[in-house]
Amino acid sequence: MAALGLFANGLVFSSIIVLGSIGLSLVYGIADFANFAHGDTMTVGAYAALVTLGALGSVGPSLFGLPAAFFLALCAGFVVAALVAVATEKLVYEPLEIGSIGLLITSIGVAFIYRGLVQMVFSAESARYEVRQLRPIEALIPYGVRVTYHDVVIVVTSVVLVGTLHVLLRYTDLGRKMRAMADNPELARVSGIRTDRIRLVTWVVGGGLAGVGGVFLGLFNRLSPRMGFNLLLLVFAAVILGGIGSVYGAMLGGLLIGMVHEAMPLLSDLGTLLPLVPDAVGIPVGIEYAEAVAFVIMVAVLLVRPTGIAGEGG
Repeated sequence: MAALGLFANGLVFSSIIVLGSIGLSLVYGIADFANFAHGDTMTVGAYAALVTLGALGSVGPSLFGLPAAFFLALCAGFVVAALVAVATEKLVYEPLEIGSIGLLITSIGVAFIYRGLVQMVFSAESARYEVRQLRPIEALIPYGVRVTYHDVVIVVTSVVLVGTLHVLLRYTDLGRKMRAMADNPELARVSGIRTDRIRLVTWVVGGGLAGVGGVFLGLFNRLSPRMGFNLLLLVFAAVILGGIGSVYGAMLGGLLIGMVHEAMPLLSDLGTLLPLVPDAVGIPVGIEYAEAVAFVIMVAVLLVRPTGIAGEGG
């Protein structure tokens, strides 16, 4: 029962990690650098939703315990995060022409700017969305699963967004151009593909997904100026585990990292879960070590498969 509950919580948290890791992997595959401002882009999306929800209030009917205004705020988080990502690309990254390492270092400074501006406007105190707190779904409580309809919204919306991205990448002309540019930018350019437009679309999609992930992170927990930065290491771990530059690898890596993060209590309760293991057996670590354990698993996988789970090569 406890394991089923942890699985459900892991699925919710994994949905947030997947949205962040897909956006980061897309940008890496097209723009060819690790964007350290990606986590703070999630924060920008979360606070954009907070402002929108505060302005609209409880407008419209409630759906799954959330006012209709929340879904408008979710769209605002996508749009604002995408606009901020595109503006940063046009005003900062594109004019520099300093290579991948230089852009990586620049993105660290951009992350500090994002975070500082958010803190100046909203203060360093944590905040919550003005939505009604729900009790766990009663039908699932006997099975040890304590999730709310808010959690269901996070998972379902994430699945819809991931499915839409899959269709975009596999079955549209734009998706084929994006994959061609990720494989070989120079060949894509001489083939007549408008690589500048593809790069712009990539920032829109990557930044928008990061914004949605930030909104869901705020709904799952609380909002703070450091919320995206605190999640960034797990997002990077998911991208590296899945295979750098692989969107589908990022999906799988995000799912695994999220599950491991939420399954930490199983390690300390190992003796009570397995009948053949003595009750005294268990790993005495708490949830605060979840990031460390996730990185240990990442390193173990990379020792066997250095390119990641879905990376090219063997």
